Amino acid sequence: MKNIDEKSLNNAYHLFETDYITNIEIGTIKALQEIHKYLFDGLYDFAGKIREVNISKGGFRFANSLYLKDILPKIEQMPQNSFDEIIEKYIEINIAHPFMEGNGRSMRIWLDMILKNKLKKVVNWQNIDKVSYLSSMERSPINDLELKTLLDRNLTDKTDDIEIIFKGIEQSYFYEGYERYPRT
Repeated sequence: MKNIDEKSLNNAYHLFETDYITNIEIGTIKALQEIHKYLFDGLYDFAGKIREVNISKGGFRFANSLYLKDILPKIEQMPQNSFDEIIEKYIEINIAHPFMEGNGRSMRIWLDMILKNKLKKVVNWQNIDKVSYLSSMERSPINDLELKTLLDRNLTDKTDDIEIIFKGIEQSYFYEGYERYPRT
């Protein structure tokens, strides 16, 4: 039997192959929940559900679960008209980390959909080194310049290039510590 990360990776491919992604409301918390549910439905009972417990990773404690119902609508209302505004919104949703698991993978797809919708660009994730990305994300709540520079240098206008999208999805799973699997 395939393991969870391989199943969710295949779900991520199907999210784009079926054009389901084109039917979500870009930049909303509902959209992020829909992406998360699509990736992890049938794998986790909490797929698409906002967490109700506190979580941390690598010594960083994400937003307290008691405040998520107040914080998430405020993040959703953040402007997303420029590259800087979009990345600032992305940083805030990362601090919130609304799900028990699968936040990074869901949020990177969510980010690309906002960038595509507003700027007609996506991040070419396959060109972004894991260590550079993760360390810039860790520092982004204090100083977002490093993350903005890293992502800005790797924007592409090839928003419908399925190879860029799929390689980006694979890179996203690699960032989270998963192996790379041949496409099934």
